[in-house]
Amino acid sequence: MKILITGSSGMVGKNILEHMDINCFTLLTPTSQELNLLDINQVKNYLSAYKPDMIIHCAGKVGGIQANMKDMTGFLSVNLVMGVNLVNTAKKLGIKNFLNLGSSCMYPKNAQNPLKEERILKGELEPTNEGYAIAKVTVAKLCEYITKEYNGYSYKTIIPCNLYGRWDKFNPKHSHMIPAVIRKIYEAKKNNYNIVEIWGDGTARREFMYSGDLADCIIQAVNDFETLPTIANAGLGYDYTINEYYETISDVVGYQGGFQHDLTKPVGMKQKLVDTTLINQWGWKAKTSLKEGISNTLNFYLKLEKESVENKISTCK
Repeated sequence: MKILITGSSGMVGKNILEHMDINCFTLLTPTSQELNLLDINQVKNYLSAYKPDMIIHCAGKVGGIQANMKDMTGFLSVNLVMGVNLVNTAKKLGIKNFLNLGSSCMYPKNAQNPLKEERILKGELEPTNEGYAIAKVTVAKLCEYITKEYNGYSYKTIIPCNLYGRWDKFNPKHSHMIPAVIRKIYEAKKNNYNIVEIWGDGTARREFMYSGDLADCIIQAVNDFETLPTIANAGLGYDYTINEYYETISDVVGYQGGFQHDLTKPVGMKQKLVDTTLINQWGWKAKTSLKEGISNTLNFYLKLEKESVENKISTCK
């Protein structure tokens, strides 16, 4: 099977490429320079030339609360145009199998937890990432409509919970919570800081899944695509408070200092836990514990730090 993976240089894409079973497939992994998803003509030309049997759409403009709030326009327009260009062109060219990655941001801010798939579009979205969520909902619905209206087409969406892991972004301006906290606590330990700041009171609950587990889910989906539900959450099915994440990361890093809560900072939704009943019944479950996942992610970050230092020394010489 020939599979096009968009966003292959991002966290999810690289975790898929590291999966032990990925070599069973012929892969197309273009960079954004080789395939600009914002350019409809490039999308048409690429898909016509390479004719993939399946597309896994991982590409997207992503970021944490700060990035989303500063650039609602970009998060909406970039993710929407990329998704619509790719889905519509794939359908027109007769590509029958399409796996789209959604986001738990697609759920209404006041939806009852755990979040069931049927609750999408049943309420107002969380304002801090509304633009991104609108784009994700639209592309997922487009996939659903094509599957319903066109015989033989299977365009399906997996909705991951929040992710972290190898190949994550650790720059505070662009990172999600866990990689940002790993870096913050590691630097606090290195610089002997006594206090680390936590946004809000730390009682908000979040579900973060190790990205290697999502890669497992995607590989299983490719191998059993026919039985995969049209839209399904992929997550842990349980969550932790922000305070618990800080405590676990501190434990793994070996930080001995304390915490201070900044109640003036935004925290987003009080809870965002996906219902994993459908995906569990289908036959998949996440396996990586929080401590193991954070340890793997910390080791990856330390490797990046070491390489950065070595590169600076080499440049100076």
